[in-house]
Amino acid sequence: MSKTQDYINRAEEVILHTYNRFPVVLEKGKGVYLEDVDQKQYLDFGAGIAVFALGYGNRKYQEALKQQIDDVIHTSNLYYNVPAIEAAEKLIQACGMSKVFFTNSGTEAIEGAIKTARKYAYHKDGHTDHEIIAMNHSFHGRSIGALSVTGNPHYQEAFRPLMGGVKFADFNDLNSVKAQINEKTCAIILETVQGEGGIYPADREFLEGIKKICEEKDILLILDEIQCGMGRTGEMFAWQGYGVSPDIMTCAKALGCGVPVGAFVLNEKTAKASLVPGDHGTTYGGNPFACAAVSKVFDLFEEEKIVEHVRQITPYFEKKLDELVETYEFLSERRGKGLMQGLVVEGRPVGEIITKALENGLIILSAGNNVLRFVPPLIITQEHIDEMIEKLKKSFESK
Repeated sequence: MSKTQDYINRAEEVILHTYNRFPVVLEKGKGVYLEDVDQKQYLDFGAGIAVFALGYGNRKYQEALKQQIDDVIHTSNLYYNVPAIEAAEKLIQACGMSKVFFTNSGTEAIEGAIKTARKYAYHKDGHTDHEIIAMNHSFHGRSIGALSVTGNPHYQEAFRPLMGGVKFADFNDLNSVKAQINEKTCAIILETVQGEGGIYPADREFLEGIKKICEEKDILLILDEIQCGMGRTGEMFAWQGYGVSPDIMTCAKALGCGVPVGAFVLNEKTAKASLVPGDHGTTYGGNPFACAAVSKVFDLFEEEKIVEHVRQITPYFEKKLDELVETYEFLSERRGKGLMQGLVVEGRPVGEIITKALENGLIILSAGNNVLRFVPPLIITQEHIDEMIEKLKKSFESK
């Protein structure tokens, strides 16, 4: 029996089966490559689902975490800690907003955003019957609150009743949003680029139209940047490319580049009239270890010019993906922004392609029902893209 199969057998004995995992046991990583326990190497164009923006084994990142382990890992939010202060300062500088609340995950960031929006509305009129408009085909997480604003009935069916007061509109259809608005609407939540739903960037007119409505009616705009933020689209946050700023932003994934951490960020208007002491909390959120990771990530983004590199490499990446669409009849479209791209597959099961790619030493993901998703580490080069294309072609053509 291989080491891989042995580990898989042991895992199935003790880990709750909520994921249909691929039969791979990953052990090491370096740069944009991963290695399994049987020493097979994989070119990683999934980055742990858009998490490992800096690639694996970044020495400066690792040294910062080792130093923080030696100093202190956890103190609780009953006290201040220096890494949290420094991380918050850098996050605020990057997005130009006002106040940060650090969480343990993206889902928790969504929960905080929902609570903030409801408290803001309650602060205005003292009512508790406010409504939130979310988007069809969206994905915001799997807790009850986050699931309630996730526009996919498949994820929701077994867990009803969910949180009330949520209506759904169609992404990139401003009239469908307008049709859901009433005097109870307190927030509109959407991903700036829909990820799990199939890699759909927001149209500029759509986002600008929603922002205008929110300003006119004092409705809070919540932009979910958990997957599309942190440089992935060629801006530090995707909304910055539209010139449309949110009242609340959620982020996670590449915020910590592997350490579990998220955040929701408020503009000044929202911060002044929403959560107060006692309204929200977390034991682990914002602890020194997680925030040391966040702080170092921002330092390295600047030092290594990560966002600029994404802008430079994107045209080549898009060109190579477009060539695939022109070559293979079962590929109907490329869509995305920056290093968050999708290929739409018609007439072939996406899962089979991903499995073949894995056999050929390439990690890619799916999105929606028929999209190949590419969210590689942001440090990829043209050589990595060329290698990915060759492995993908081999996967397309193998039976």
